Amino acid sequence: MRQLTLLIAAALTTVSASARTVIAYYSYTNNVHTIATELQKQTGAGIVRIQPAEKGLDYAIGSAQIAAIRDNPDDAASYPAIDPVDIDLSQYSTIIIGAPLWWSNMAAPLQSFLFQHGREMAGKNIGLIVSSASSGISGVEADAHRLIPDGHFLSPSLWIRSSQTSSAASMISAWLRQIDLNAGVGAVISPDRQDKNVYDLKGKHIPVTDNDLTSLTPGLYIINGKKTLIGE
Repeated sequence: MRQLTLLIAAALTTVSASARTVIAYYSYTNNVHTIATELQKQTGAGIVRIQPAEKGLDYAIGSAQIAAIRDNPDDAASYPAIDPVDIDLSQYSTIIIGAPLWWSNMAAPLQSFLFQHGREMAGKNIGLIVSSASSGISGVEADAHRLIPDGHFLSPSLWIRSSQTSSAASMISAWLRQIDLNAGVGAVISPDRQDKNVYDLKGKHIPVTDNDLTSLTPGLYIINGKKTLIGE
């Protein structure tokens, strides 16, 4: 009887955690769709797919969209239109973002979604899964921190290269253990002790040693998702 009670309690914990989690993703080549579907299978989380309003996107259009966002990241007009998304983020404590990498940045349609809803994610646990052919994901992480400035980011992000999509199930399983999703907590980095993730305004990662910002040239940076002026 005691063993049955423990099994029921464990099941309820898993259901409770999954009920508080939603996956929001955009997929161009369907790699991220495969990853997001597998993640939902393993977690039972809710899921929403972001779709651009302009159908038939190609790489030239995507490149122009990224350039427009880079030039004016605070201007709503820089972000491409997306289809309406019916989601009440207040119902979730954890949001997992599934993102393709475009030209070292997060895919433009997903940036549009986060530009519209990122403020609603304040105080929530944010997980990030990135798919790319080869390039590193620091630019996508910088975009996520910029667009969700008050999110509690789970560490580490999961990077699945395009060539690894067929192995996504095992990679996701290992990542879920790292962030401890079913505990409902995750490896949240609290603002007062998190490493300083520093990027310039173009999304380039700037390494710092022991969180010491004094070595930075005076100027404007994105530090842990927030624009910060260093020096005079």
